[in-house]
Amino acid sequence: MARVLRAAAVLGRLVAFVVVSVLCGALAAGLFMPVAAAAWGATNGTVQFFDSLPSELTVTPPARVTSIVAADGSPIASLFSENRTPVGLNAISPDVKNAVVAIEDYRFYEHGGVDTTGILRAVIANLRGDRQGASTLTQQYVANVLKENLIAQGQDPTVVLNGQKDLGDKLREMKLAIALETKYSKDEILAGYLNLVFFNPNAYGIQAASRYFFSVDAKDLTLPQAALLAGVVNGPSVYDPTAHPEASVQRRNLVLDAMLKHGYVTQKQHDDAAKSPLKLKVSPPHQGCAYAAQAQYFCDYVLHQVLNDPTYGKTPDDRYAAVMRDGLTISTTLDPRLQGPAQAQVDATAGANPDKWGTALVTVQPGTGKILAMAQNTRMLPGQGLGFVTSYNFNVDRTDAHGNDIGGAGGFQPGSSAKPLTLTAWLNEGKTTDEKVNAAQRRYPLNHPWHDTCAKVTGAYDDTTARPPWNTAPDLQNDEPNWYRPMSVREGIYQSINTATFASAAGLSDFCDIQRATDALGMHDGEGGGKKLDMSTLGNLLGGMNVSPLTMASAYATFAADGTYCTPRSITSVKDAQGTKIGGQSKDCREGAVKPDVAKAVTNVLQDVLTKGSGYNIKDNAGKTITLGVPDAAKTGTNQYNSETWLVGYTRGLSTASYFGEALHNPEDHLGRNVYVNGRFWPAIDGAYIAGPQWAYYMQKAVGLYNHGAFDAPPPSLISPDKKK
Repeated sequence: MARVLRAAAVLGRLVAFVVVSVLCGALAAGLFMPVAAAAWGATNGTVQFFDSLPSELTVTPPARVTSIVAADGSPIASLFSENRTPVGLNAISPDVKNAVVAIEDYRFYEHGGVDTTGILRAVIANLRGDRQGASTLTQQYVANVLKENLIAQGQDPTVVLNGQKDLGDKLREMKLAIALETKYSKDEILAGYLNLVFFNPNAYGIQAASRYFFSVDAKDLTLPQAALLAGVVNGPSVYDPTAHPEASVQRRNLVLDAMLKHGYVTQKQHDDAAKSPLKLKVSPPHQGCAYAAQAQYFCDYVLHQVLNDPTYGKTPDDRYAAVMRDGLTISTTLDPRLQGPAQAQVDATAGANPDKWGTALVTVQPGTGKILAMAQNTRMLPGQGLGFVTSYNFNVDRTDAHGNDIGGAGGFQPGSSAKPLTLTAWLNEGKTTDEKVNAAQRRYPLNHPWHDTCAKVTGAYDDTTARPPWNTAPDLQNDEPNWYRPMSVREGIYQSINTATFASAAGLSDFCDIQRATDALGMHDGEGGGKKLDMSTLGNLLGGMNVSPLTMASAYATFAADGTYCTPRSITSVKDAQGTKIGGQSKDCREGAVKPDVAKAVTNVLQDVLTKGSGYNIKDNAGKTITLGVPDAAKTGTNQYNSETWLVGYTRGLSTASYFGEALHNPEDHLGRNVYVNGRFWPAIDGAYIAGPQWAYYMQKAVGLYNHGAFDAPPPSLISPDKKK
């Protein structure tokens, strides 16, 4: 019986040998003797089947790393689904190339894509009971390309990775390999393979593997390092040196044996490398804005701009795939010379911050709309900084950060920093800054005769009128009791007098001019999505609405640019992996959004804020007023709870919004009164007290890098009533 079984086994192996021999003959004929193959194929279905297989292989560019970079090219963040950085063959150590060829396909430079000799050798070895593969490097490259193509198409590649390939699959792979060899050189195929092959979930391709395992570039790999990586590709999980160091060293030495056998190294080189200890220097790659080298939240804002722009794909999924796979280079407007000081300042403002006060700075360049810096005193992940962790971007609209379910904070109440809107409307009507208004008036009842042509004014300040939920509506209040008197519009602004702003609004020929000024300055609701601010609501004259710091900085930049409003922009260019520009944000400015002379007159008033008004209280810890030493203008702002405080100011070249307050939207529960901030007690926080010094310290470091010359003088006709035409 045993003899019968042995005979059957021998017969089975013989049949298998014959079948594979026929297959090899078909392959050889198909590659070397097409005429003979055609004649032979008339009586043999194998060749007919082989000839019917597709021979064109579309080599989809492999997934690679997208880079977000600052204006000077310095890195901000990397994004990828596969950590891969393709490099040319000349940027790969020769030891790597030799090691891979020696262990995977030592006849690589001799065959035409399919090694028939290798197939016969493998069949004989398998018949003897020794498992041996026969795929050439070209075939392995084909298999990896097919897998990568499936991933790029959003399909499941596991059948290619783990499925059992039948004879048809192998034949198709072989014919594609043969076709590939007619189209590409051996070096091109080898380079393609080394850039595509999987080493580790953290490393795709030889460059990423070199950086991950050894923290060196592929061109700088030593012989033992090269041999180790060449060994990993045969079984990335089995020979992972971080998980299985002994197995990886054994495999490395097997590679070195192959290199010695095929003449790639000398005996001494082999022996020295085989004795070399495993010296890993692992550098795990980090991807995403949470791991940004700088400006985490600016990074998130930029990413949102790309993912919502149809330029980069028809659907959100298409755009996400482009970012995560296409190796884009997204160049931004961020100026690291400003970003560094901005981040340092917001971190210093609130210190360890156990009460979770939020601080933010954002700078826009007047006349261009470029966002130059964007910082806040939080981090996206625990353990990254001061312990205040949040995904909310304090500086932008709710819809202007990646993931609208988190996104931007949605803006904050700007308080008195909204008063220049009314001033702009006042000057737009040809009125003057030094004209007096009755700031003694405190009652504005429901039936007050506002001059409005576009919308009915809503709200009232009148303690004689009942208004739920209070028994009476309060009269209009100022922060201090001694300012209920006639005064100039100018004084009302620089001293931040509420009753003067209302008297100015009451003196307009059309209350709706405030809405027009607001729209012209690009002011909008912090929710984003194009939602307008409703300036027919009286409380909004004093900053009762929510507005983002970026919106405020852009509005004030309009004054600095003599009335030219520019839409804020963060992306200068987007290039594909080949370096071709495929997108970016163009300069989008409206000259005369505000009349130039009106903008100059507003600036003239806001300069007084810093020299004799509310901004004069911007002091250091020693009580000394902090000044920039260059022409500047600004306005403070504080909400009714002292929980949202601002200073928005500018020079000719920089417009910066500085914010300090309750950034997570509990303004009524987190009052800015009788609180300690950074070890200092504050009976009540005002815009000049914390947001002000934050602005001034930062701007001191930034102003010299951009235009800081004198502002243009306004016409006298907008200053003095005596000079009116």
